[in-house]
Amino acid sequence: MALMPRESGKLVASLAKDVFIEKEGIKNLALAVLDGFKTRKIRPGNFSQVKFHPKRDDPRAADWIFVLDTLNFSFWTETGAKKWRVNGETGYFAFCAAIKRAIDEGKPMWDPKYYSQITQQDAEVIFRGDDDTGIPLMQDRLTNLHEAGKVLLNKYQGTFVRLVESCGGSADKLLKLIVSEFASYRDEADYEDANCKYRISIYKRAQILIGDIWACFEGRGLGKFQDIDCITMFADYRIPQVLVHFGAMRYSNLLMNKLKSDEPLKQGSREEVELRACSIEAVEQVCDEVRRLIQADSGMGLDPTAVNAIAIDHFLWDYRREHAEELEHIPFHKTRTIYY
Repeated sequence: MALMPRESGKLVASLAKDVFIEKEGIKNLALAVLDGFKTRKIRPGNFSQVKFHPKRDDPRAADWIFVLDTLNFSFWTETGAKKWRVNGETGYFAFCAAIKRAIDEGKPMWDPKYYSQITQQDAEVIFRGDDDTGIPLMQDRLTNLHEAGKVLLNKYQGTFVRLVESCGGSADKLLKLIVSEFASYRDEADYEDANCKYRISIYKRAQILIGDIWACFEGRGLGKFQDIDCITMFADYRIPQVLVHFGAMRYSNLLMNKLKSDEPLKQGSREEVELRACSIEAVEQVCDEVRRLIQADSGMGLDPTAVNAIAIDHFLWDYRREHAEELEHIPFHKTRTIYY
């Protein structure tokens, strides 16, 4: 059995050889996050991604979000290659735009009866770009849809809503159920030090799926989880850039040179695991520091329990998009995988 993401982050950060968490940088980032809470830039329902998601009162919302996160991976472009664009958007937003366009064109993208039998030809129409550039890993996306659709049809009356409801408002139970039911969400790896081999987990897509349900429903109804704080940040290839920018994380010269040379990292390699797991631990430390600052000054009028890794992750993700040019000099790791 794999360690859960929070424990995985703590363990790997304590053993890491190429990625290091820096206390001063954690404090710097915590101040920026605190400012986000003060200005209400950070609050549930105020995340930039949400404008590309279904509305809370849409009866298809949960099933729509499930499809988005079943396919939410690998949108980066090889150096020198043309970016895949849909309606002028790139990356995750291009993907959301493609799904929305398909729904507007009459394709029931939220319905597992439809997407469990989708063909390569269907997928090429759904994910067509503004030019002839295609979405990466098309075949893997088809496989994920077929697998996910069949599980929902066979076990959950054809809707992700039933699966969520079966967990009784526990994000921890839901996370464990998602990764046990859907192989494509099983984002795990082996991590070795001199004495031992550990099975660790990151579960990026499974956690972001829960985070998206929570954010879409603003922590109410289907999105009400009494233990939402068990969810960590969503370790991808972009958030580490922001952590390095704030000095919260540092790379060894060896790793930095490898990233600058554009050398891809293999999924499950030591460096790739360290980048992602240390990002989880860094955000946990930022979370603790922001809560500490709020508790130390009741005059702020902020609720420390509103601070969680999901909110901080959204802040970092938005920051990266808003400061893309400023962060351009910090390389991001490139790993072609279905897990993120």
